[in-house]
Amino acid sequence: MNRNTANKKKVRQSSGQQEIDWLVLFEKIYTSKKQILLTCSIGAVIGLIVALGTPKEYTASIFIVPESSRRATSSGISTLSDVVGTGMNSSSTTERDAIYSVLYPAIIHSTPFLVRLFDIKIRGLKDNTVITLSQYLKEHQKCPWWNSVTSIPSKLVGWCMTMIQEKPKVEKVNSSINIFQLTREEAAIAGIISSRTSVGIDETGRRRKITLSVTMQDPQVAAIVVDTILEHLKEYVTEYRTSKSRRMLEYTEKLRKEAQAEYYKAQEKYTRYADINQGLVRQTSRAELTRLRNEMNLALTIYNQTELQVQAAEVKVKKATPVLAVIQPPIVPLTPSKPRKMVILAGCIFLAGAGSISWILFAKDFVEGFLRNIRRKRKTSEDEYNQMVVDD
Repeated sequence: MNRNTANKKKVRQSSGQQEIDWLVLFEKIYTSKKQILLTCSIGAVIGLIVALGTPKEYTASIFIVPESSRRATSSGISTLSDVVGTGMNSSSTTERDAIYSVLYPAIIHSTPFLVRLFDIKIRGLKDNTVITLSQYLKEHQKCPWWNSVTSIPSKLVGWCMTMIQEKPKVEKVNSSINIFQLTREEAAIAGIISSRTSVGIDETGRRRKITLSVTMQDPQVAAIVVDTILEHLKEYVTEYRTSKSRRMLEYTEKLRKEAQAEYYKAQEKYTRYADINQGLVRQTSRAELTRLRNEMNLALTIYNQTELQVQAAEVKVKKATPVLAVIQPPIVPLTPSKPRKMVILAGCIFLAGAGSISWILFAKDFVEGFLRNIRRKRKTSEDEYNQMVVDD
């Protein structure tokens, strides 16, 4: 019993000590409320400067739904394949596809894809001048005013280096872009486009839903770029998926032309021989005429088969072409997406207040105690020195 009562007293004392600590902390904060308010006011001013000094940016988006799977052929192609015997019947299986919708972000952010966007023509909402995207990113971008201040040291260093070392002139013979070896400027532009482009994939539900977004300082430029990215993505995926079918189509068209030439040649031989030997009753002439007719019919059969092969290959190319259903087309945004002024303002005020409270509760006493100890040690050393002087 005595031990239990003693433990209860200790718990009460510890809880009371915690209450006293909380009261002390609250008292520290309350007594320093003017300092906290002043710090929050400074944070609010800084937040306003940052929010108002950051250029506006607009985000244009496209919402698309790609096809979930791709069948190699349909029943119509199967029927044609059975007739001509081309071996293109694969309606019961799905062709293996190396490019899935989950790889679209990697495709869009790849260097060859980004380089293709350099030369697209754009027109601003306020400026009707037609320029390329790379020129727009180099010459028509606004920066916060403090970037000019913070970049002064680097500019001075660069200017001094150019004065000391003479930069050799490099003449660019070929104006085309070498993807294998980009220049610093080209790599920087590709990085800017990649950072301003985002691809979101939503896998909830039975079908994947993809959102393409582009953020630019001009709303019309953002809409043009995101629409161009979608078109290039369609071309890229279509080129991959239909490459095999298009090669088959080219081959069957070549066979059809050869069969057509053979048929026309056999037909010409038959008609010419029939005209020359018309009215003759010799068995040799009749036998030759029958042989030429059989050759013409055989050539016609082959020609008809190749025609069916071409039709089957054309349908297969159409079936292999990917379908990207555009649910939400690109629209020129009316309101800016960046900067989020209220979030910046609230964040600066919160950081200033949290920093001020942390200083008051934790760092202030430590720093003051540290300085107090330094002063005490300095005073002690001075007193000892003075005592030594007096003794001497």
